[in-house]
Amino acid sequence: MTRRDFIRRLAALAAAAGFGRGGAALGADDAAAASSAPQGAAGGRSGRSHPLAGKALPPWKPGEFQVHFIYTGVCESLFWIMPDGTTMLLDCGDHPAWKRGKKALWILPDGNRTAPEWIARYVERVNPAKRDVDYLMITHHHSDHAGMEGWGAGTRDWNGETLSVSGFLQAADTLRFRYAFDRGWPDFAEPIPNGLCDSRSFPHVRKALAYLAERDGTQLRRFEVGAVDQIAQLRGGAATDGFSVVNIAGNGRILRRDGTVRDLYEDMHGVRRLNENGMSLGLLAKYGPFRLYAAGDFSDSFTRPDGTKCNIEKELAKELDPVDVAKVNHHGHHSMPQELVAALRARVWTASVWDQLHITDDVLARLADRAAYPGPRLVAPGVFSPERRYASRGKAFTRDIAPEALDAGHVVVTVAPGGAAYTVAYVTADDESMRVAGAYDFLSAGC
Repeated sequence: MTRRDFIRRLAALAAAAGFGRGGAALGADDAAAASSAPQGAAGGRSGRSHPLAGKALPPWKPGEFQVHFIYTGVCESLFWIMPDGTTMLLDCGDHPAWKRGKKALWILPDGNRTAPEWIARYVERVNPAKRDVDYLMITHHHSDHAGMEGWGAGTRDWNGETLSVSGFLQAADTLRFRYAFDRGWPDFAEPIPNGLCDSRSFPHVRKALAYLAERDGTQLRRFEVGAVDQIAQLRGGAATDGFSVVNIAGNGRILRRDGTVRDLYEDMHGVRRLNENGMSLGLLAKYGPFRLYAAGDFSDSFTRPDGTKCNIEKELAKELDPVDVAKVNHHGHHSMPQELVAALRARVWTASVWDQLHITDDVLARLADRAAYPGPRLVAPGVFSPERRYASRGKAFTRDIAPEALDAGHVVVTVAPGGAAYTVAYVTADDESMRVAGAYDFLSAGC
């Protein structure tokens, strides 16, 4: 029996235990919403009956905004195609997830290539410019988002330095990046002086970015919280009015509603080692009425010197309005407090997972909580692992999980020109065929 056969047998056992492919029946609030919603928008259950199911994912078309949540099994990586064809690779990790033992997931299509190699091949398949990517953005300095020292496909000597061919650096052997954003460039001294952080990725990121600047001419830029045009459409040619990207978080700072920037770690500088997850870069994409939230691993709780407690996700929640699609913070690992869930009110929640424990039950329960906000929602992680679905069998929140998540796949959000409607598709990760396993159609909440 192959590993894939074993996983599918576990899926069958999970279904028999109460987590079926079709999910549970819709609640009363879901049924009310169904009466005026397009196919799939009521309970997120068009799935395998969708016209795209069984076919290859259609290529991006000018005017569409497309976000690919690439499944790797060991890291997080998103690929954006903006309405005019401008592209961005948002994270490209390389993480020794095998050390998780029985908690580890599987690299797909297989382990004959590393995660960055699979990511680069995926990008070449869907990128209208093939290997040329306009932006590279590293949300924060952790291996599952950027790669790390001492891990990857060997080393490379450069200017007296030893580079680990890991994460985005290995992907850059295939892809070419025009610009690269990082939270710390050029001096990497704020807010963690001299690279004092909880990560072996910091020296890797610093050296790898400098290497790409010299080798490829990649232009390095510091991410500025509050900017509304730092990530801009560069290619033109399509009607792209109404599309923008807002920088809402970075280096522990968040954008307030009034346009000012608040430093959540203001009282903590020099007091203790800060949490690298709290440094994550966060974005809000807007396209007409459509909204998408993505903020890396933005998650941390700490006690200030005066004894008061701070949860950074709760603080960010005060500054956010509802969105259509939201990427769950920190892979859904004990993140997403109710305040943030209630603020975002997403119709679709997705997550990049690389561990059998992602998404944890406490997070799933909050995402499904109709007390936080009413109405149907679709929870669409890259995979709902065998261990997670066994542990969660019979629990009410399973009704919101896309059945396609029982088998690992890439989650692709395609927003129609103008932003009034969007489709969420599961694309098989078993091979490189780009076959759609199931898809769901939605109207943007702002319509």
